[in-house]
Amino acid sequence: MSLNHVRPWRNIYRRKSRQIMVGKVPVGGDAPITVQTMTNTLTTDVKATIAQINAAVEVGADIVRVSAPDRDSALALKEITANVAVPIVADIHFHYKRAIEAAESGAACLRINPGNIGDESRVKEVIKAARDYGCSIRIGVNAGSLEKHLLEKYGEPCPDAMVESGLDHIKILQDNDFHEFKISCKASDVFMAAAAYQQLAEATDAPIHLGITEAGGLTSGTIKSAIGLGNLLWMGIGDTIRVSLSADPVEEIKVGYEILKSLGLRHRGVNIISCPSCARQGFDVIKTVEMLEKRLEHIKTPMSLSIIGCVVNGPGEALMTDVGWTGGGAGSGMVYLSGSQSHKMDNDSMVEHIVEQVEAKAAELEAEALAAEQAAE
Repeated sequence: MSLNHVRPWRNIYRRKSRQIMVGKVPVGGDAPITVQTMTNTLTTDVKATIAQINAAVEVGADIVRVSAPDRDSALALKEITANVAVPIVADIHFHYKRAIEAAESGAACLRINPGNIGDESRVKEVIKAARDYGCSIRIGVNAGSLEKHLLEKYGEPCPDAMVESGLDHIKILQDNDFHEFKISCKASDVFMAAAAYQQLAEATDAPIHLGITEAGGLTSGTIKSAIGLGNLLWMGIGDTIRVSLSADPVEEIKVGYEILKSLGLRHRGVNIISCPSCARQGFDVIKTVEMLEKRLEHIKTPMSLSIIGCVVNGPGEALMTDVGWTGGGAGSGMVYLSGSQSHKMDNDSMVEHIVEQVEAKAAELEAEALAAEQAAE
């Protein structure tokens, strides 16, 4: 049994939302919070786009969004959707016909922006295509592209304007008896986005797609997203997330999972607990953790690993992890398994040995999970 369990004082009570389907992936309700990214290849470069989607899937992407800025891109989705294992969201701006073409090409969801998709008659055409082809819809409000009349009313982008935009669009979908939709209200300003999402969560039971748009590069964008999304998720708001980084889409998925793992909302792969290192360290902690992160990327089973440089905090952390290593003296360290002290090992062999122990524990946990599933059937 894994020690990576949720304790009562760590529980987060998620907002109750309706559940919709994005292809075969449930979003909302009691479904796990899904992690998304978006491709940055030319959509018409089908081979490159498929490769980027598959790379994101390898690290855990549940849903991938692909831009359809023109007719050729929308039509290219037909080959793309036929050759990937995750549902594809078609990103639509300005021309409603691209949404219709994307639905015909196999998109599982159509992302439309109220600020630039056009009048209600065009939205109705998108709704018809979504209904005809079994697509869901994401209403994607963005502070940077609000409708002109809302900017005139409020004077500038603000949470009230963003929420009003989203609710107006929800009304159009509901008036047309279409309910398979989720909604986002993104801003690059963390305060604005958080305030808008809190208002939105109180105003609708639709599944909510969380994101801090245009968050920045890998380091700055990760920090901004962790603060913004982390606080909202902590409050129970959010059914699917996308971390928007000026970086490889694979990094967006990795950061998304790390945010969810840190809150105990979703677990995938090895959660490494490691110290920042200091003069007390019995081995090179930083280099070791870097090596282990790469060597353990293939592990998908949720589990925990502690890598601590000395005996001040090492034994205590190891008691709470599935596998642990605590630095000692004379070029060796102590290995902990399932929270108990197990055996000593030379530092020279530690990386290979830890990988072996983690793989063995992952296999054990997978077997336990399979047995539990069979017993429940």
